[in-house]
Amino acid sequence: MIYEFNGYKPVIHKSSFVHELAAITGNVIIGKDVYVGPGAAVRGDWGEIIINDGCNIQENCTIHVFPGKTVILKESAHIGHGAIIHGGKIGSNSLIGMNSVIMDDAEIGNECIVGALCFVKAKMKISNRKLVVGNPAIIKGNVSNDMLSWKAQGTKIYQQLPQECMQTLKKCKPLTKIPKNRPNRPA
Repeated sequence: MIYEFNGYKPVIHKSSFVHELAAITGNVIIGKDVYVGPGAAVRGDWGEIIINDGCNIQENCTIHVFPGKTVILKESAHIGHGAIIHGGKIGSNSLIGMNSVIMDDAEIGNECIVGALCFVKAKMKISNRKLVVGNPAIIKGNVSNDMLSWKAQGTKIYQQLPQECMQTLKKCKPLTKIPKNRPNRPA
């Protein structure tokens, strides 16, 4: 669902896909080839939220901000299932792991990997290409070229997903038996 709030209507590029069970509210700008999954809440009621080209916000993520502040997800940021971004800035080509929390005024550099269940405290600054883990978050090391390649491959799949959803996603009634001609996904 897309909601106007206090005179702000979300701006969503036509190449992006927002699932009908996601909620996008108010002062939100979504760039090209962005995927927003079901259950996600992107709430630009008090501040601005900018989601740049190629980002993905997976199922049950929450993005919100304090009054007068801005959340920025730079190009190709990858926000894993259930993550919360509350007033943070996420660098280009960075991955925020499942159920992680990024607090107010925290800054995640470019090409970082923040592990699942990580808690990045308010105002923490993480420089480019760092591997971050823990609760509270600590910098564990550097992101290797192999890690970055793995991340980029995963994000590329999500960048293709908006077009695939627009072409093939449709409501249906479930089958009661598995058909013999059921399509298979390649492994």
